[in-house]
Amino acid sequence: MDSRPPTDSEVPEDKGQLARRTVLVAGGVAVTAVGVGGVLSANASAQEATPATAAATSTEDTCYTLTSELVEGPYYIDAEKIRRDVTEDQPGIPLTLDLKVIDADTCRPLRNAAVDIWHCNATGVYSGYESTGGGPAPTGPPPSGTPTGTPTGGPPGGGGGHQEPTDDDRFLRGTWHTDRHGQVTFRTVFPGWYQGRCVHIHVKVHVDGEWTDAGYEGGHTCHTGQLFFDEKSVIATSVLEPYVSNTATRTTLTEDGIYPQNGHEGGLLYLKYDRRHIGRGVRARLTLGVAPDETNDGEGGGGPGGPGPSASASPSATTG
Repeated sequence: MDSRPPTDSEVPEDKGQLARRTVLVAGGVAVTAVGVGGVLSANASAQEATPATAAATSTEDTCYTLTSELVEGPYYIDAEKIRRDVTEDQPGIPLTLDLKVIDADTCRPLRNAAVDIWHCNATGVYSGYESTGGGPAPTGPPPSGTPTGTPTGGPPGGGGGHQEPTDDDRFLRGTWHTDRHGQVTFRTVFPGWYQGRCVHIHVKVHVDGEWTDAGYEGGHTCHTGQLFFDEKSVIATSVLEPYVSNTATRTTLTEDGIYPQNGHEGGLLYLKYDRRHIGRGVRARLTLGVAPDETNDGEGGGGPGGPGPSASASPSATTG
């Protein structure tokens, strides 16, 4: 059995298929972020550190603080596309997503881990669910740039319970392996929004499995989380097509009932883009420090550090 991860030549990014695999869902996680330097609009933090510098300066038992485990949401489809470019034909602002996966205890990169991402398109639609909760957003006047109030409503299928797909579309979904540095890069578009949730991307990290001719099989999931965008970047996208056509009530980052309000440890991305021309593209980066031996099913928000009662969504709000 070949345990090597697929290469670009072996699995074309637009055609790579993977049979459903058996994995144990989720796991203990640590997350911090590595900032993206450069001009334009960029975030920075004193938490930024390479594994080497973190190991040299930290007096604690771990290099990165374990972060909240977050719900999987109802719209996960188990790794049917082995690819880094998940865009397909979806319109939107180009987004390059750089993720690095390390062992939080040793600071060593996790090589050949399988990383899944999935998110809605610019108008709030999840592929595979267009006839149910992931259906098209309404049309009409665009939403306000600064929404307020408690979010209500949302697509059917809220509460975090998994929903079976209703169609064969798989845009904005993909799985790829980390390299020897624990790094993986996806090409996608900046997500839109739907009622009850702020703008986000779902992510899972699988370890201890094997890459076979069928894809990634076995192992378990050591992280189920969500990646978030700051409010300034979302407002900047909302005035451009196709985002301006999305009339769903937009929930802000501080209003969201899933984001644990703890910054980069909770999945808040570091972003780089031209403030004047965000439509040219955005680069996002985060380091995921995981506990590879831990597991969590991701259906109830996960263990310590997860959103508590004060951060829970309203019963009518989606947890997708």
